[in-house]
Amino acid sequence: MKKLLIANRGEIAVRIIRTARKLGIATVAIHSQCDEESLHVQIADESVCVGSNRAKDSYLNMVAIMSACELTGADAVHPGYGFMSENPEFADVVQQCGVTFVGPNAESMRLMGGKVGARAIAKEAGVPMLEGSGVLETVDDAKKVAEKIGYPVLIKASNGGGGRGMRVVRKSSELDQTFHSARSESQTAFGSPDVFIEKFVEKPRHIEIQILADKHGNVIHLGERECSIQRRHQKIIEEAPSVYIDDKIRQKMGDAACQLARAAKYVGVGTVEFLVDENRKFYFMEMNTRIQVEHPVTEMVTGLDLVEEQIRVARGEKLRYEQSDIKLTGHSIECRINAEDPYTFIPCPGTIQKYLAPGGRGVRLDSAAFAGSKIPPFYDSMIGKLIVTESNREKAIDLMLSALAEFKIEGIKTNIPLHREMMMSKDYRTNNVYTKWIEEDFLKSRSDG
Repeated sequence: MKKLLIANRGEIAVRIIRTARKLGIATVAIHSQCDEESLHVQIADESVCVGSNRAKDSYLNMVAIMSACELTGADAVHPGYGFMSENPEFADVVQQCGVTFVGPNAESMRLMGGKVGARAIAKEAGVPMLEGSGVLETVDDAKKVAEKIGYPVLIKASNGGGGRGMRVVRKSSELDQTFHSARSESQTAFGSPDVFIEKFVEKPRHIEIQILADKHGNVIHLGERECSIQRRHQKIIEEAPSVYIDDKIRQKMGDAACQLARAAKYVGVGTVEFLVDENRKFYFMEMNTRIQVEHPVTEMVTGLDLVEEQIRVARGEKLRYEQSDIKLTGHSIECRINAEDPYTFIPCPGTIQKYLAPGGRGVRLDSAAFAGSKIPPFYDSMIGKLIVTESNREKAIDLMLSALAEFKIEGIKTNIPLHREMMMSKDYRTNNVYTKWIEEDFLKSRSDG
């Protein structure tokens, strides 16, 4: 691997470029017209404009991306997260062109990309999961399943994500309308009306396991991340490790994630996501076949560079670590800093007039922003990720509060004030949270106050 094209933008593109440079690999940045002055473009060895501002015309433009590979002589592609990262057709095309795809093979993506298919593989691998169904065609079929497993149930889009096509049904009289509504939203969002049902868990935790696998059949896990702080199914704060589970549960979850990766013949880094109930029983939810936004917290407590491991595996190298080598040290917290109003959550694109980044021992900032840079309205509103690491969770929270106070961004609104409020809240500090905590508890107490 001599030249790596990054089929992405923003902080993850910057992140990949820096690791590639450390490994002596030349880099190619692609960009849309509005991203011409972006940081990832400025620090890459080469850059190619692949289209106009809309994602479908640029970062999702497969023909333009592969043309950029041919033009620059790139012999590898890293998709980052989002955009083309979980598109099996793209992975196929990259490999058919004789270019290395830094990620899993297309077959694994297809196996794990659909939630119903992924559930079937997880069941075969003996991974714990909630009672549920396959794809449901009619309301009558849905009613039979719901009555069998008991209300409340959750209707989910088979090909979905981000909470779209997802509905909770608490009683039979709600099922008819909710079923059709979920199918309609699934069709609009994902081009398929396929939905299924699974048992609904009240006040669950979202805890995920990071796995790493090579082309020689070796699979290990790198511990877990606590991702329960979400709003509308979008993660906002992530931590590693989770203080909600103990070593025994951690080992069981890690073993289950590795079992699933082997069953899917998975290669590269991936994340197996679980719901954990109030009795600390865990259930398979889905697998993300890419590097995650929140991967830095795992890096900080394990000491590994996950992008480097991705590249090494893609080059055909064996894993450099065995499971016994992986030790979790300290506690790491990541806050996603978004360009949005901290009270209405409305995105606030624009030009950053002032940018003062926090620093110091234990503080890491993954961002592509700088004074004068633009946050365009065409893509995700995330400005960057603020990560802190300390010896324990309490100290990490205090360090995050200090770093947030030091972080100054002017010219656009950001959610920094929201993060400070959450860090100071009693529920968060005592770890009394769950996936709907922001909507059902935090925002309600905020408005009442």
